[in-house]
Amino acid sequence: MTTAAVFGSTGAVGGSILNTLLASDAFASVKTISRRPLKPQSPKLEACEEVDTSKWSGMISTLSPKPSAVFNAVGTMRAQAGGLQNQWKIDHDLCIETAKAAKEAGVKTYVFVSGAGIRSLLGRYLPYSKMKIGVEEAIRELNFEYAIILRPGMVLGERDIPKAPFLEKSIGSLHKISPAFQDMIGQDQKIIGRAAVAAVCLAHEGKAPSKYWVLEQADIVKYGRNEWKE
Repeated sequence: MTTAAVFGSTGAVGGSILNTLLASDAFASVKTISRRPLKPQSPKLEACEEVDTSKWSGMISTLSPKPSAVFNAVGTMRAQAGGLQNQWKIDHDLCIETAKAAKEAGVKTYVFVSGAGIRSLLGRYLPYSKMKIGVEEAIRELNFEYAIILRPGMVLGERDIPKAPFLEKSIGSLHKISPAFQDMIGQDQKIIGRAAVAAVCLAHEGKAPSKYWVLEQADIVKYGRNEWKE
């Protein structure tokens, strides 16, 4: 059994990753660093609250026992952040800072939740895509023992603040008509969380296809639903 740390644990995907880790026998302890208090409670959970995100990267080396895997599901919306510049500081700069700190602390496996379509012909020029691509490339250059990148589509499922309530609800209902079509557009947050944890378990078992492993939408469905075992 091992220790994991989660950034972004108060969000939809990060919360699902956290719940999956807490339910997994493969992880003896779970650490979180977040700005807000967590809802989940568990004997193996150690939650650290720090509103100043500039201190997050420095906290990784103080975690004990040292995590062998760090999950980063940090993300915000431009309106919530107060503009593109502030969003960039969180979704790009903060994510790279924590990745560098994790590498320096000796973390073996780093998981980053990115997004689908960011490298498409047109999509790559969007500010959101540039942020995600920048983080992906920084993680690749850090040369972790294993780096796992998840690129989910639209994140489905209940959340405190929906990003696009009508669209999310509409796509979330597509499984009644065509589950396969829905899988091509969006994935439930629970499935994304499970896929992230499953990928780390496979990596620790030496079964990852490469040391820099990208899970696209079909892979997320495969590991987070079709091949998932409770």
